[in-house]
Amino acid sequence: MKAMKAAGLLLAAMYLPVFPQAGAQEYPSRPIRMVVPWPPGGITDVISRGLAASLSDSLGQQVIIDNRPGAAGTLGVGMVAKSLPDGYTLMMTDVPSHAISASLYTSLPYDPLKDIEPIALPARSPLVLVVTPKLGVKTIPQLIEYAKARPGELSFASSGPGSITHLTSERFKRDTGVNLLHVPYKGGAPATAALVSGEAGMYFSCISAAIPYIKAGRLTLLGITLPKRSPLYPDVPAVAEVIPGFVMGCNTGFFAPGGTPRGIVGRLYAEAMKAVEQPRMKDLLALNSAEPAPFTQAQFKDYVAKEVRDWGEVVHAAGLKVD
Repeated sequence: MKAMKAAGLLLAAMYLPVFPQAGAQEYPSRPIRMVVPWPPGGITDVISRGLAASLSDSLGQQVIIDNRPGAAGTLGVGMVAKSLPDGYTLMMTDVPSHAISASLYTSLPYDPLKDIEPIALPARSPLVLVVTPKLGVKTIPQLIEYAKARPGELSFASSGPGSITHLTSERFKRDTGVNLLHVPYKGGAPATAALVSGEAGMYFSCISAAIPYIKAGRLTLLGITLPKRSPLYPDVPAVAEVIPGFVMGCNTGFFAPGGTPRGIVGRLYAEAMKAVEQPRMKDLLALNSAEPAPFTQAQFKDYVAKEVRDWGEVVHAAGLKVD
């Protein structure tokens, strides 16, 4: 009897690893909700809608966008973290904001690494360092020299305290040793307007928002936050050429609740990577000066963890906390 029981347990154990894969083969059998923890119209929302349309076709089930803005993205992320990890609630959000929240908020109702599973990074869109033409500077070294000669006088705009545009400038301060004055605004549009008017001196902007003003000569473009120069803008230096390692951007990531079966995560990763190679997604990414990241799912997971560590250092150095 004992031998038969042991044999039965062994047989059951042998079949356990098969279940996640079987679930992936049957998945999906009903529509999928894709949460976007930001308002409609921004770059994260635009990229998300393009990917949702492609996934709807390839998965054979409708992928429905559900915008849940609030609390700098943490409201929607918290909802996803508490959802069933069955592949029917997914999320698209910008990686820096997700990573910054881990250190910025004194208490979160979720763990950004344990409760949220990274799937893929469909879009990387850099920030650009722009200044008001009134400064008269044309290069990053000139900007640093200008700021050091006027400690505490040069102001930088941001789209709000704790935002990526704020923390990027804080990192710029830390890495260059300059003393800048922070002037927060309620969103990217008023921050850009302040720079155009000369009310603020410098700003790290999402590239898609800044390009029209750069082309019109109303903003001066100094650098781009890619590891190296972009083929789309070959004459624009990477900030990393002057400040080694200064690489970041409005990177839109694809996520699921923690604990989602590996088979389903693998299926979603494969479909997302196929989607970004389709002409309509390529056109959408190019329109927003974005490109897909050639990460495996494991590499993207490591990248998110690194972002949490790196932005945590910036948050702590700036002495920022939100209750």
